Amino acid sequence: MKQIGLYFGSFNPIHNGHLALGRYFLENTPLEEICFIISPQSPFKFNQSLLAEKNRCELVGIAIDKLEGFSYSTIEFELPKPNYTYNTIRHFIEKQPSDKFTLLMGEDNLAFFNQWKNYKEILELVPLYIYPRTDSEAVPKFFSNHPKIKLFNGPKFDIDSTEIRSRLSKGQPIGEFVPDAVVEEIQNNNYYQ
Repeated sequence: MKQIGLYFGSFNPIHNGHLALGRYFLENTPLEEICFIISPQSPFKFNQSLLAEKNRCELVGIAIDKLEGFSYSTIEFELPKPNYTYNTIRHFIEKQPSDKFTLLMGEDNLAFFNQWKNYKEILELVPLYIYPRTDSEAVPKFFSNHPKIKLFNGPKFDIDSTEIRSRLSKGQPIGEFVPDAVVEEIQNNNYYQ
């Protein structure tokens, strides 16, 4: 049995904050693997301009290439649309019944987790590990005291993918926020220009 943290996101692009958070959970919890679940389009972010799916997957693959304990999945591209986190979690549990899964989630998402499709069923299937976000709304008491939801005092980051895309569009450097190999791939292909 392996304990796997499912880390959902558009990773548009993946950056050092994502990787540091993954490392934090590997080092501070029983999780043995962090699986980045690359999302096609969040039902809550309709207007976000996304880099093509295969390009985002390539960037994630490059970012985690030599890092132990990391993997990624493109399963959400294959599931019927619109897809929801609940369906993806069920898929993992059915495909890997001997493994144990945990959903990694930012505090900002926990604030409106009760709007997620089948959120009660998600809590029946898996525990939630919550990481802090600088831009969080107040978390409902029901969730902050829930036995399957554990809040961690993990690292907070002032950079996000939106800011990185903005810097790229202005020709500003992003090397301090993104792994070198990812910067190189982005620049070689003129992504986000």
